[in-house]
Amino acid sequence: MTKNAFLGLTRTYGFTLAEVLITLGIIGVVAAMTLPTLINNIKHKELNTQLKKSYSVLSQAILRMGEDTGLTINYDNFPDKTFILTFKKYFSGFGDCGHSACEVLDKSDPSADDYRLSKRYKTYSKSRYLENSLFDEGQIMLTDSMFIMVQNSDLKEYGIMISVDVNGLNKLPNAWGHDIFTFAVTDKGKLLPMGAPGTKFTSMNEYCSASSSHQWNGAACTYRALTEKDYFKNLPK
Repeated sequence: MTKNAFLGLTRTYGFTLAEVLITLGIIGVVAAMTLPTLINNIKHKELNTQLKKSYSVLSQAILRMGEDTGLTINYDNFPDKTFILTFKKYFSGFGDCGHSACEVLDKSDPSADDYRLSKRYKTYSKSRYLENSLFDEGQIMLTDSMFIMVQNSDLKEYGIMISVDVNGLNKLPNAWGHDIFTFAVTDKGKLLPMGAPGTKFTSMNEYCSASSSHQWNGAACTYRALTEKDYFKNLPK
């Protein structure tokens, strides 16, 4: 509050109620426009960080397993379900889900050679449920909610594959290439992101495409997620 010495008048400076309401309205509009993007960016960074952590955790387990057993970790040395029985020993404080204690598997289809995932997970394009057999040789739940699923069937051509739900099976989006990522154990015992040269699924048009209806769409996305800077910003809705 100031006083004019000559006129003897007092003048108060401030905002009217209408001005305050208009300002709050503008702030609300700006927040409504920017918050979804901000939240999505945070989620994308979290998924990116969780994926890199998962890759490191799995790689270290494979490395230690090879050192302890004196064997190259591959299908020839660990066929069928023998891999998961040894592999799970390299995680502390985990929950051993066995074959299907954590993620329910279904064999209601008499023509199915293997168990299918329940209708929890979807493909990369989210156009269909993951009704395939790349996850059914054993499951491990870690204390940080990371959920590991192993595929090591009697088909040597597929080798050993390890898929991980990086933020836990009870947290969305629960889609391949979004928060579920698959890795391949090579014949030389190295863990590679699926989709990388030398792995089983490398065709991005089929196995990591928003327009693909393939039942394994999402399998090759791990390589893209680890090599493309803006991968998580461009996920299918």
